[in-house]
Amino acid sequence: MTEAAGAPAHARPDDRVLPERTSESDAFWTGGANDQLLIHRCTACSHFFHPPAPACFRCRSTDVAPAVASGFATVAAFSINAHQWLPGFPPPYVVAIVELDDATDVRLTTNVMDCEIHDVHIGMRVEVLFEQWEDVWIPVFRPVAG
Repeated sequence: MTEAAGAPAHARPDDRVLPERTSESDAFWTGGANDQLLIHRCTACSHFFHPPAPACFRCRSTDVAPAVASGFATVAAFSINAHQWLPGFPPPYVVAIVELDDATDVRLTTNVMDCEIHDVHIGMRVEVLFEQWEDVWIPVFRPVAG
């Protein structure tokens, strides 16, 4: 048996603490239903930002809406967690911060899946996939093939 970089695949839905869906965050948590990573973007200055907010952090415009991001990213930081914090997350698993390719100001805290935990490294190229839990699609990442 090999160690996977993300243990959430072993979690049961009733063990998962789900995020609160709000009018601002709803697109982020449900975009995975269509295999889309939706990140808020300002129409006025084209700036991507996360977490979602009613106004752009850069220019203060309120003309903001969810936009499709490519879903490709680079691991900026990571930690191998060896402690059991939640019932559905048996250790070891990787918690990573990834920087999105087309929204470099956006960094997401996530899990890296589908690889050995000790293969995860800073600079690793990853792509988004989604885990569905009830009516929420959690974005997690896996290494880019090749």
